[in-house]
Amino acid sequence: MSSRTSPVSRPVAIRRAVARDAKRLTRLVRGSGAYQGKYAAAVAGYRVGPDYIEAHRTFVAVGADEHEGRVLGFYSLVLAPPELDLLFVADEAQGRGIGRLLVEHMRSEARAAGLDRVKVVSHRPAEDFYHRVGAVRTGTALANPPAVPWDRPEFEFRLPPV
Repeated sequence: MSSRTSPVSRPVAIRRAVARDAKRLTRLVRGSGAYQGKYAAAVAGYRVGPDYIEAHRTFVAVGADEHEGRVLGFYSLVLAPPELDLLFVADEAQGRGIGRLLVEHMRSEARAAGLDRVKVVSHRPAEDFYHRVGAVRTGTALANPPAVPWDRPEFEFRLPPV
């Protein structure tokens, strides 16, 4: 487990997700403010199950202070083909650098797994975030109705060897 401090000096720890995190991660996805209104259909009924957590490298950011153990965000790295499948930060925790911390951790995990790049199909409102954390726009993932009726930006994290 690695611990870091966010820009506002609140300690955050990143640990591997476990099966008992599944319900909390599902609630975080379904309750995300980024998926309200016209985007709500994309996460309605979405489930992050224990089987998903076991199959992929899923990590959670948790509060390491008075909110110890509270899930502040998470990501899931799929190794084959390499893709950042999920990245969510709790609405009330946004703006604290947790998303950036999760991306840095994902890059480290990807490098350790021998990857030199990781694809991301982004939610449109998250496009600026991915630019800010160093992802390069590579194209557009076309709409896939009815689940996702809009085109989405596609990015890639390029991981130079260390």
